[in-house]
Amino acid sequence: MLDCSGCAAVERSPDRVSGAWIFRGTRVPVKALFENLEGGATVDQFLQWFQGVSRQQVLAVLEAAEASLATA
Repeated sequence: MLDCSGCAAVERSPDRVSGAWIFRGTRVPVKALFENLEGGATVDQFLQWFQGVSRQQVLAVLEAAEASLATA
């Protein structure tokens, strides 16, 4: 499981989006990024569909995921 606790681009609160990790300042779950990428979407498409999320946030999450996999 991806640990997002060290990623400043995301946040989690039990009273927002059922406590899921979300992109900071939005209600967009981080899970939506991975689901869309797995479904064949590009980062540019994701950013177009979820306009409240910035490219910097997406890149930070992807870097966190890469680091998490490297230490797994």
